[in-house]
Amino acid sequence: MFYEFLKLGFEHILDVNGLDHVLFIVALALSYTIKEWKQVIILVTAFTIGHSLTLLLSSLDIIYIQSDIIEIGIAISILIVALINIFYTNGNNVRQSSRYAVALLFGLIHGLGFSNFFKMMLQEENILVPLLSFNIGVEIAQLVIVIFVIFISTIATKKIPKKIWNTGLSITIALWAMKMIVERI
Repeated sequence: MFYEFLKLGFEHILDVNGLDHVLFIVALALSYTIKEWKQVIILVTAFTIGHSLTLLLSSLDIIYIQSDIIEIGIAISILIVALINIFYTNGNNVRQSSRYAVALLFGLIHGLGFSNFFKMMLQEENILVPLLSFNIGVEIAQLVIVIFVIFISTIATKKIPKKIWNTGLSITIALWAMKMIVERI
């Protein structure tokens, strides 16, 4: 059971139909390079803590929010992180602690998005092991994305100024997020 839910969490993040989660992680990690790997790991872990909390609360039926509202919230979270990248990480420093808080907050929203998928797969009363293994799978998939993004960013920013790299990709992500918002309204 542990392995099955670990695999489900991993595949859920990397699923082509779950592009919103990939875009969010890419937007979070985009402005970092390999030298800043510890900050990115903490950032993604803050996101994981947030989504783990709401995934647990939702799985226990303590909280419930309609999935269409959650999906719009996820798209808005992607847009906001992309805008932060565009306006605040290009010469206008954002305190790292603020970025952690944003990741944690938006993790709460994304956890509600994971909960519908998770609940469909859950077949038993005891949710602790499935929840833990699902979250570990999600975290591993996120770390794979982060490693890829910071590796590519490190290489790209040797040829392209970091501001142009970050702004160009963040604008692309912001436009994609706006498209998702419009489609979900």
